[in-house]
Amino acid sequence: MSAEPRDTMSIGVSIEPPGLDPTRTPSEAVGTITYNNIYEGLTRLDRDGHVQPLLARAWTVSDDGRVYHFTLQDNVHFHDGAPLTCENVRFSLLRAGAADSTNPDRSFFTNIADIACPNASHVDVTLKKPHGSFTYELAWNDASILSPVSADKNVSHPIGTGPFRFQEWQRGDHVTLSRNPDYWGKAPILKTVTFRFMPDPLAASNALLAGELDAYPSFPAPEVLSRFVDHPGLRVVRGTFPFKAILALNNARRPFNDIRVRQAIAYAIDRKALVQAGADGDGTVLQSHMAPNDPDYAALPDRYPYDPERASVLLKQAGIRPGTQLTLSYPPITYARDTSEIVAAYLEQVGLIVTLQPLEWPTWLGRVFGQGAFDMTVIAHTEPHDIGIYDRESIYFHYRSPEFHALFERYEGTENPEERHRLSVAMQDRLAQDEPNVFLYSRPRDTVMNRHISGLWTDQQIAACPMADVSWEP
Repeated sequence: MSAEPRDTMSIGVSIEPPGLDPTRTPSEAVGTITYNNIYEGLTRLDRDGHVQPLLARAWTVSDDGRVYHFTLQDNVHFHDGAPLTCENVRFSLLRAGAADSTNPDRSFFTNIADIACPNASHVDVTLKKPHGSFTYELAWNDASILSPVSADKNVSHPIGTGPFRFQEWQRGDHVTLSRNPDYWGKAPILKTVTFRFMPDPLAASNALLAGELDAYPSFPAPEVLSRFVDHPGLRVVRGTFPFKAILALNNARRPFNDIRVRQAIAYAIDRKALVQAGADGDGTVLQSHMAPNDPDYAALPDRYPYDPERASVLLKQAGIRPGTQLTLSYPPITYARDTSEIVAAYLEQVGLIVTLQPLEWPTWLGRVFGQGAFDMTVIAHTEPHDIGIYDRESIYFHYRSPEFHALFERYEGTENPEERHRLSVAMQDRLAQDEPNVFLYSRPRDTVMNRHISGLWTDQQIAACPMADVSWEP
């Protein structure tokens, strides 16, 4: 370390985002760069996953749970100088729920019945029905508050209210943010932050060892971490995040519309071996769509232990002949590729011939996530407490369950913590019975970073790498 304090930092990320507007795409990479750096919402999640005020400094809720009255922070401006007002909030939330919206969580916003602006600094949001997770979900990436003047350009030139401004995007290499000198809150310590796209673990590790990268949150290859163990300038910190790797199945297509086939595929895969291979043995076999770091996580019994003989029997009962051909698509992410290859080998052992189909990230987002046009895909959902996606009409894997819907309606209809936990466990159990997707594994989050970095999130409650409180220490 030099005598002069450093005011720049270089952060490694595994994939380049398709754009820089989190209200248009579910890509984790967008949130990693922009969450509470460029964009801000009415609320935020802190490093412990708790809801905290942000652009809304306070709020009250009506007795019936339908009307939220928000009081906005004073003297907040977007990076282009436009002031934050109630009208910006109204525009952002109604835009997210509009019929032509591509917001990943559009269904959440369609529950908004009306937004009134009694004055510039107060917002009254009326819901169609109570939604106990409302302020929690307002803290997600896709609930960012935008300006109507700049919203259409945010994909390539984002404008928000956050502590950093967009400086440049060199395609294929990096995005650089610079300190916002007019930030309404506590000024960030760093002058610039550069997010470098480094999908290759070996190249990333070499850059870390050479000092070209200062940190790499969510390092993608556990088997490479041994290179850093004895390095005097680096440390590896193991943390948690809501990583839920699944083999998503298209429930609207044959043969996956038959529960026996979905169960057979679950029986055919040795998920303990997947944990050993994909998480270096340090992970958790999932039985439902909830990560172990979630307060409502339930350690359910294993309904589908590795049993290829049982899988073959179920496939025969469902009329699936040996040699049936399926396609497994996957995005260009290390865990997705490796897991897909292993899954394909297991399924071939029970007579299913699997064609592996690698897709570029924009193609996967458009074809698989956007259109639901696929057989099977491997993907990790990293959004916090997102079990509600199984109640969406437009979800890409096309799951429909009246029983799950009834549980979810009761869950969101109450704010009682004990009742919500009980219903959350019941929803997890329902998914484990229906097995709409094969729930594979969760794994820890390894961050490699310079020993002099302070304030970087090592536990990740949401797809984010907020940099406002990050600094260099002696």
